[in-house]
Amino acid sequence: MNLKQNEISAFVVDKLDDMKARDIIQINVEGKSTITDLLIVCSGNSKRHVSSIAENLVVEMKTANMPPLSVEGKESGEWVLVDLGEIVVHVMQDETRDFYQLEKLWQ
Repeated sequence: MNLKQNEISAFVVDKLDDMKARDIIQINVEGKSTITDLLIVCSGNSKRHVSSIAENLVVEMKTANMPPLSVEGKESGEWVLVDLGEIVVHVMQDETRDFYQLEKLWQ
């Protein structure tokens, strides 16, 4: 992971923390994935909380002149994916996170 990516991931984690996201983890998938280099996974308390965390991250990234490539799942609020290119952020409800177990899949 390069320095710029490190700085961006620290910025992302800070913004997730600002919105009270829980259990924030970073998974380095460099060389394991052709889509991204780093996954950041966190949990929200409810559909509204998950959507709010993701929406705040999108706003903060745009303000920092690093707009996301895409955002998926905001309507459902179960699992919102924010694609930042080299970093993909997964904001999930606990049940969804437990079911898909991304941490086990990629570590």
